[in-house]
Amino acid sequence: MNAGLIGIGKFVPSQVVTNHDLEQRIDTTDEWIRTRTGIEERRIADDNTDTSDMAYEAALDAIENSGLHPEDIEMIIVATVTGDRPFPSVATMIQDRLGAKNAAAMDISAACAGFMYGVVTAKHFVEAGTYKHVLVVGVEKLSKITDWEDRNTAVLFGDGAGAAVVGKVSEGRGILAFELGADGTGGKHLYQDKYIQMNGREVFKFAVRQMGESAVSVTKKAGLTTEDVDYLIPHQANIRIMEASRERLGLPIERMSKSVHKYGNTSAASIPISLYDDLQEGRVKDDDIIVLVGFGGGLTWGALCIKWGK
Repeated sequence: MNAGLIGIGKFVPSQVVTNHDLEQRIDTTDEWIRTRTGIEERRIADDNTDTSDMAYEAALDAIENSGLHPEDIEMIIVATVTGDRPFPSVATMIQDRLGAKNAAAMDISAACAGFMYGVVTAKHFVEAGTYKHVLVVGVEKLSKITDWEDRNTAVLFGDGAGAAVVGKVSEGRGILAFELGADGTGGKHLYQDKYIQMNGREVFKFAVRQMGESAVSVTKKAGLTTEDVDYLIPHQANIRIMEASRERLGLPIERMSKSVHKYGNTSAASIPISLYDDLQEGRVKDDDIIVLVGFGGGLTWGALCIKWGK
């Protein structure tokens, strides 16, 4: 049995905060942010919208997109580091709101790599025959743990949610290979102490190396070469890091997903949000070989090689 992504959903808040808006608050410029990160604007949730609200909207979208009903979902996995509160989990909160009464539910914490960890976990449940349909949500309200006076981090992050239903797909399609990893010795470079704390130089070096290595490695695990890859969806953290992984795969720029300019770094939500937009705009087609690759605090990383389609 092959597991794949059979439905995709997305939610981003309506409030847009541009680089020019940030110029009014902190010592920075639109040019500085754009040239170093590729970010032009980000979405910020209001005080009445919490992590579970965004997760619910993206989850509902993914379930509808898959042609299923909430009762068909047998497990819910939410990847987040910004839950509404320490417990109950966001997964149980949206289980209630969705009416997914047949679903087990849990949250996982792998920072920006969380969606990859969630999908790999779901894949194993589906391929083992334990569950037919698993809902995976990557969601963050990073605005509530961002120090808006710190120009090194305030310019980077945004809020949003992306979701996928993982289920059985036709032979030859679905998740062909995966790679997950962690290096706890690097945890000191990216962590939360009330607000997000980041050693940008060290995180950049790690991400440039690891994203490229993982993208190539997962392709080889799938029995393919880099020439077989049709499209790359990297974690939308920084355009220079994304470009480094694209170059490692030898792909032209038009075959790399780019949404960082619109949403900033939405952590666990960034890859599914980008995938959603790519599907809507026809950049990902049935039988395309796509590589999804991300990294995050922990330090963690993950990659998937997928032959797209149901």
